[in-house]
Amino acid sequence: MPILDCNVNTCVHYADNCCCRSNILVEGTHASKDNETSCGNFDQRRGDCCQNSAREAKLQLAVDCEAISCVYNENRKCCAEHIGISGPGAKMADQTKCASFKC
Repeated sequence: MPILDCNVNTCVHYADNCCCRSNILVEGTHASKDNETSCGNFDQRRGDCCQNSAREAKLQLAVDCEAISCVYNENRKCCAEHIGISGPGAKMADQTKCASFKC
């Protein structure tokens, strides 16, 4: 399982550069660049409501990946040792990206 760092500070699953989910989905079936991918689990935090409380540094989790042209995609699973999800200030999923994507 990859180690995930996330800087999408507007997501309900975000806490201290980590994702509090046990699995995520990277979307972008036909992506050829990182900005054509997105986090399929992004859910915008609104105020103080619904923020996850689980916090673990460098959380290891399962990453499903639809980006079929990414070198780290093995049968829809990410095999990268370290993955980054980027999109500080995002208001929608398409404003996030897999910063580790490599065509």
